[in-house]
This record gives sequence, C-alpha cells and structure tokens, in this order.
Amino acid sequence: MPEDTTTTPVPFDPALLPVLAQVTQPDAPPFTPETIPELRRAMAAQFPPAAEVVGDAPVDVEERTIPGPEGAPDLTVTILSPRERTGAVPALYNIHGGGMMVGCRAMDTPRLLALVLELGVVAVNVEYRLAPEHPHPAPVEDCYAGLVWTVGHAAELGVDPERVVVMGGSAGGGLSAGVALLARDRGGPHLAGQLLLCPMIDDTNTTVASRQYRGLGTWTTEANEAGWRSLLGDAAGTDAVSPYAAPARATDLSGLPPAFVEVGSAEPFRDEDVRYALRIWATGGEAELHVWSGACHGFDIYAPGWPVTADALATRSSWLRRILEIAR
Repeated sequence: MPEDTTTTPVPFDPALLPVLAQVTQPDAPPFTPETIPELRRAMAAQFPPAAEVVGDAPVDVEERTIPGPEGAPDLTVTILSPRERTGAVPALYNIHGGGMMVGCRAMDTPRLLALVLELGVVAVNVEYRLAPEHPHPAPVEDCYAGLVWTVGHAAELGVDPERVVVMGGSAGGGLSAGVALLARDRGGPHLAGQLLLCPMIDDTNTTVASRQYRGLGTWTTEANEAGWRSLLGDAAGTDAVSPYAAPARATDLSGLPPAFVEVGSAEPFRDEDVRYALRIWATGGEAELHVWSGACHGFDIYAPGWPVTADALATRSSWLRRILEIAR
C-alpha cells in the first residue's frame, strides 16, 4: 500500500528558516484560558499607538468611540486619513487577526499606513471583543457594526461609500468574510471587495493542510484548534456552526463582493482558502487567488524583507487599485 503522506508538511522556503527559528520559540506557552490574558498583554506591548507609528507622515490619526451592536458595548476605531486629498476617496475597513483570542488593532497600523500613503485611501481599523470571554457572535457582530458606522459616516470621513473594501488577516480575514456574508444577507452596506489575507474560515480542521502543521510554523494546528474552541465552545466542528463564524460553512457563496484570497503554501489555512475561492468561482463570482510557495502564515509580518513579501504586497496593491478604481 502507498505510504500515507497526508501529514507531511509542505516545506517552508529555506530563506524563512532563520525567521521561523526566531519567531517560534519552543518554550512558548500554549493558548489556554489560563495563558490567554498574559499572551494578550505581551502582544499588546509589542505595538505602539498609531500616532507613534505614523510619526511625521502626512496622515491624520483619529481615535473614535462608535456605537457597537444593539445592546453591546461601544467600539473603538482608529482612523488614518491622508492629509492631502480632493473629494471623497475609497476606504479600507480593517479587522485585525489573532486567532479570535488575542491581538489588537494596533498590530495592523504599519500595514494600513503603507496603504494609506500609497493609495490615498482612508483606513478605519476596528477593535472587537475577543473570545473566549466573548464567543460568537460577538466578534463578527462588532465588526459588522463598525462597517455600518463607517459607511453611514462616509461623508464625515471623506469616503466614497461605493468604494469600501473590508480586509483583514488570519482571524481578521475570517471575520472579513463573515462581515461580507452578513452585509449580503442583511442587505447591508455595499462592499466593493473583500481582501482576505490567509483567512481563518474553517472550524472543522479536516483539510490536509490543517493537519500538516502540528507543532510547526507561526500558526500551528494546536493554536488553530484553540482559537475555534475559544470562539465556538463545544459547537466547534459540529453542524451547529454558523457561516458567519466560519465562512467555509456557508452553503451559498453567490452574490458576494469580489474577493482577493491570499495564503501561504506552508500553513494550515492553505486548503480551506483555496477551496473558498473555488467555491466563489463555482457560483460565477469574482475571486483572485494567490498561494505563495513556501510561505508561512503571516509571512508579510514576520519576513518583511523576503523577496516574496514584496511581490505579495505589490499584488495586493494591484488588486486594490483595480477594485477601487485608483489610477496608477
């Protein structure tokens, strides 16, 4: 009989091995209810406030408190606006990653600042409630409420409400896909597109890729399982899971805004993300799929100097320019 190779991982690009050795410490604590608070504090300490990151760049920074979902706490957003602009400009509505358990909006400030400076867009970066204290539907409802506010205040923000893209990486990518589904099903704000960077969308952990990275890489199978348990509790992996929590569960992917789906070949989300793009195409929808060979999860953050990262960033910008009708 042929050897079972379904758990043999796709190798990381050799150029990433020094980065992985530095980022993935063997004594790092696992994600558990006991360790999550400290992991959050440690992560938050790594990221300075947006104003400090922006520095003297020609970008205005505003921290706003906005209404959350009905009956839920208010939300905080950071708004980055290009200082020089004429007329309404497109907007990026961003949702940070962190496996649904950790992370904060400040971690995405460098990514958004670069896009604001390059494309002349406004970026709205939302803080949402985290699991396990706030399981589904709290995170995705927070993110949807922030989108509704952003589009509803487009004139105040100097934004064209017809040119808004929802975006995020990892858990933020999954939440972005969930927000796009909610906007479609609720007849909510129009979205010009959804930029899904290595999105976390499948709670079942049944793909080949989801089994190949146990104990390996910047986002392991074990961390992924912990994230879904935090968000969904005992429902994780069962038929009770909502597509707004795990968009891979959606039975209908028609009528969605154009999607950009990016993932590494050497990470747990590879197969679920490829399948998501395939299923959008099967409905006649628009999707652009990029699988970067040898790339680990979050490679653009962990390896900004890697040549593939430069290619990936240029590819994202190309798609955004086309979707948002921004001239070169």
